[in-house]
Amino acid sequence: MAEKSPQGVGWTTCESPVGALLLVAGSDGLTDLRFPGGGRAPSEGEKGPIPEVEEQLAAYFAGELRGFDLRLDMRGTPLELEVWRRLLEIPYGETISYGELAGRIDPDLFDEGVEPWRRARVVGAANGRNPISIVVPCHRVIGADGSLVGYGGGLERKRALLDLERRTVGGPDPELPASQLTML
Repeated sequence: MAEKSPQGVGWTTCESPVGALLLVAGSDGLTDLRFPGGGRAPSEGEKGPIPEVEEQLAAYFAGELRGFDLRLDMRGTPLELEVWRRLLEIPYGETISYGELAGRIDPDLFDEGVEPWRRARVVGAANGRNPISIVVPCHRVIGADGSLVGYGGGLERKRALLDLERRTVGGPDPELPASQLTML
């Protein structure tokens, strides 16, 4: 995950089963993948297709792609970057809790004085600042009790993404009732 390049930024919107997605890429890779209302597009003059991202998203939503192969250009604090890197390690179709994710983070990355039992909340906040939803799978992080909590795209989208992945890997999870993938 590199420093964001101010030159060569392009953007587009991409229709998906979970609604229109805003895609933003720079010369060093994808910088943003947002749901409606989740961020502003750069100036209109920079609008244009981002075929590699759009093709991989289409394959993901068709259940044909389980892992993205895209250059990512993410900026954040050392803790945020580590949280986002760890999100990329969560296998397709699986979930982990915020506490489990916090346990995978080097304790030295947390601010001094953050008690271990509070780290799940800190990780949850970093997870919520993930600028590249779906590709960096923050939807795969759930509450300690298995509940769906904390998703910037809305819990309906989180459920739809998890349902899609579970159906692709071998059927729906009995704990999560089947829902329609089409959200609009």
